Amino acid sequence: MTDHKVGTRDEWLAARMELLEQEKELTRRSDELARQRQELPWVRVEKEYSFETEQGATNLAELFDGRSQLLLYHFMFGPEYTAGCPSCSAIADCFDGFVVHLEHHDVTMLCVSRAPLEKLQAYKRRMGWQFPWASSLGNDFNFDFDVAFTEEQQRESVTYNYRSQDFTPVLEAASGPVAEQAATTGTSPAQYLREAPGMSAFALAEGVVYHTYSAYARGLDGLWGLYQWLDRAPKGRNEGDPPQLWMRRHDEYENTGRPRL
Repeated sequence: MTDHKVGTRDEWLAARMELLEQEKELTRRSDELARQRQELPWVRVEKEYSFETEQGATNLAELFDGRSQLLLYHFMFGPEYTAGCPSCSAIADCFDGFVVHLEHHDVTMLCVSRAPLEKLQAYKRRMGWQFPWASSLGNDFNFDFDVAFTEEQQRESVTYNYRSQDFTPVLEAASGPVAEQAATTGTSPAQYLREAPGMSAFALAEGVVYHTYSAYARGLDGLWGLYQWLDRAPKGRNEGDPPQLWMRRHDEYENTGRPRL
């Protein structure tokens, strides 16, 4: 017998209608936030960056691939990693299929990481992804957009998600979720946390690249198609308390033996 509250159809419908009003308000608020994002002032990108891609060396403007808008996912895959971050990999599973649709809306989307291109390509083949992936190894791009940190910064203060954060407690912990995540990428917690997830948006107008928006941490939740479905499942995200290492790469889940319908 379930421990969850059980009611009649009429009780469920009354509660559902009350929730519907709140969902509608959230939708209206979300629309308003989207409008405000688009009204943010654009900042001209003055620095030159060189990226390695499957087509060769390219600059930021060339990453637009002939379109006027560029969305970048800052994928956690540092030079020392032997595999990409599992959580970033789950996000990538969710957006891999809709890149083609974005392209038909004048938007180019790709991932950028600091790992060498050959590592990124090998991992992309393993995961079966099609989206473009560029290496920023050797330039300041990830550092300038607050998704990469030096050892010195880790020991002092890291700016992430628009505020100063102290990584010391996590770095000194011998175990825990961060240590478990780091182990899946073949790194120590310190090496693992020299990278961080995020997304950035850019516009190209008359040959000039502008930075228009960036989001980090929980600001990325809306980009996880998986999270949107789990939030509507009876048990939600079911992460545990404290959260366990439940998000794995799609080729690492154990076969339950249950056939797909």
